[in-house]
Amino acid sequence: MKMNKSLVALCLSAGLLASVPAVSFAEVNFVPQNTTAAPAIPASALQQLVWTPVDQSKTQSTDLASGGQQLNVPGISGPVAAWSVPANIGELNLTLTSIVDKQTHVFAPNVLILDQNMTPSAFFPSSYFTYQEPGVMSADRLEGVMRLTPALGQQKIYVLVFTTPQDLAQTTTLVDPAKAYAKGTGNAVPDIPDPKARHTTDGTLKLKVSTSSASSVLVGPLFGSAGPGPVTVGNTAAPAYAAPVAAAPAAAPTPAPAPAKKAEPMLNDTESYFNRAIKEAVDRGDVDKALKLLDEAERLGSTTARSTFISSVKGKG
Repeated sequence: MKMNKSLVALCLSAGLLASVPAVSFAEVNFVPQNTTAAPAIPASALQQLVWTPVDQSKTQSTDLASGGQQLNVPGISGPVAAWSVPANIGELNLTLTSIVDKQTHVFAPNVLILDQNMTPSAFFPSSYFTYQEPGVMSADRLEGVMRLTPALGQQKIYVLVFTTPQDLAQTTTLVDPAKAYAKGTGNAVPDIPDPKARHTTDGTLKLKVSTSSASSVLVGPLFGSAGPGPVTVGNTAAPAYAAPVAAAPAAAPTPAPAPAKKAEPMLNDTESYFNRAIKEAVDRGDVDKALKLLDEAERLGSTTARSTFISSVKGKG
């Protein structure tokens, strides 16, 4: 996918959860928007899924053994979780947690992010979700935070969670409870082996949605959605009633209209300042910043900021 069509190929940045100072996260090097690493999922398979809405008011929990869905696609093993997330509330932090159960089993999640038109936009492999030691209010778990910026004009994005045959062949090393207790009390840590959690096709997943102001991965086309309204592939589950929604053909992408400009022309020095700042932001890979500069420049009456932005993005492709 070329950048002059969509910026889903541009990795801005992606971060792991860092809210627990005592925990050190593993270094994970990958490009979230390299979706070619994800299994290829045909539209006909996506149409069979029910997408459960998730909002900011609560954490969505799914027991895959009873609430998972089947997706018979090569490269995906066992049930999957399918969620839809509001895309019109700003930049997002999606915290995904997979709980280690009492039998020392855990689901190793992979996450495919799709934009409003069900185009794959980012892929987070299982290596992104790292082991976290148990705390006072938390169990052993795999966890990671996906920082996303839905492109303007979208109402929702889609989150598909699954595991793979390769993940099922691996294990996760846990911290022995006696070691965790010794660390917490400041005592000598005993020299005992740590248990290993076997990866399985079942497990409990939790998804928490919050807003963010950090740099993040762009999801969706730059200038609005690919049609006049949302294109829902498959079903969207509602709290009380879930009605099937037929798949709609995706229209050709159309740019969103530019913001209304002020009647007064922008001064040349101001125009040059914004154009230079937009180019520098794109060169740094900070497209979110460049978009904000573009919006502000056009609000002030710029006639060249949009063309500057587009040419800068094409130059990076």
